[in-house]
Amino acid sequence: MSDTPSIDVASYLRIIPDFPKPGILFRDISPLLAEPKAFQYVIHEMARRLLGVSIDALVGIESRGFIFAAPLAIELKVPLVMARKPGKLPGVTESIQYGLEYGSDSLHLQSGAVQRGSSVVVVDDVLATGGTAQAVGALVNQVGAEVTRYVFLAELAGLGGREKLGEVGIEVVAELG
Repeated sequence: MSDTPSIDVASYLRIIPDFPKPGILFRDISPLLAEPKAFQYVIHEMARRLLGVSIDALVGIESRGFIFAAPLAIELKVPLVMARKPGKLPGVTESIQYGLEYGSDSLHLQSGAVQRGSSVVVVDDVLATGGTAQAVGALVNQVGAEVTRYVFLAELAGLGGREKLGEVGIEVVAELG
């Protein structure tokens, strides 16, 4: 996909302490997005890691997952489906409720956007505890499709996200401590 030399992706992710609440170290992707060569490298690297994987659609997770899923869908020439929060998608939706460390939330897919029996790759920016990605995977299964891979810009080590996603392949461009 690309002969671009490797880029230290982690160096483009700014750490913001105590955001959105005290004790959280937020990984800001804005510096990466502000550098076109680094952003392009990430998209090419995600695509390279998915070569040979059966993909009928990508599901991008609201909202930062959309930033990576959209150009990746173009690169791979596959449809993009959005997993969104309540009230953000028109028409009939399929939904799943899931727990967060501070409450619960739900995510929705437009009915029929993911075809029964299709192979889906779920895309998001950061794999942390894995709860949101796990919920999207369960939602994809709920509509009769199969998650064949998860792909993330970065993974925060030691938070258990990888274990939560089970046996499905996980692709990560940058490992973060």
